[in-house]
Amino acid sequence: MGMSVTISAATERDTEQIFRLQYLCFQSEAALYGNYRIDPLVETLDSVREEVAADCVFVARLGDEVVGSVRGTISEDGAAAIGKLCVHPRLQGHGIGARLLRAAEAALAEERGATTFRLQTGHRSESNLRLYRRVGYQRVGTSEGSDGVPMIVLEKPAGTYATTA
Repeated sequence: MGMSVTISAATERDTEQIFRLQYLCFQSEAALYGNYRIDPLVETLDSVREEVAADCVFVARLGDEVVGSVRGTISEDGAAAIGKLCVHPRLQGHGIGARLLRAAEAALAEERGATTFRLQTGHRSESNLRLYRRVGYQRVGTSEGSDGVPMIVLEKPAGTYATTA
């Protein structure tokens, strides 16, 4: 009998697992850009702890193991900034990322009044871009990450979250 992956709001108890998972998952992104100083790899445990306490953070669990995570926060313009979506490499391609994204979108819209969802990903991150397009995001611009990586900015209206995933 196999276990199923569940999605739930993160708690302080999840912080260390989120931190380790993030470090594991973003290694491939770092390799893609030849830059091991990308933001998710240099974030501190204390910073993750603060985000879990203050932001909208969801985890995917397989039993007691955190196998996925996503974070979101509301900016002054009512847009929800969604970031650091990651799924353990052994479980990628099974819809867990889309489920995490949908959970974050629903909470950000229903509980925090988001009017728009906004996220960004590296310009070479084709698998990320495919996921985001599939769930309704559209490219609205570009930016440069604080780590120097060229980013693609994507958005979608908050009312469309229910049809994703």
